[in-house]
Amino acid sequence: MNNIRITNITDVDSFFKTVDKCKGEIELITSEGDRLNLRSKLCQYVSLNKIFSEAKIEDITISVSDPSDVELLLKYLITR
Repeated sequence: MNNIRITNITDVDSFFKTVDKCKGEIELITSEGDRLNLRSKLCQYVSLNKIFSEAKIEDITISVSDPSDVELLLKYLITR
């Protein structure tokens, strides 16, 4: 698994659409060390309500299992 630190995501919907395109597991690693499966719509909902309540993601770390998903997420980060 590769960990990616992402900062300043202002378009949360676009971020989750990119996550939905991923093939492998994508997990949000909380500050407490918990892991939330971001491919799960329930976890996305919980994340939006609890962690991203300001409609902006300041700083998160995600764990990515498939190397092609790393490329997809990095492409998203570059073009946003």
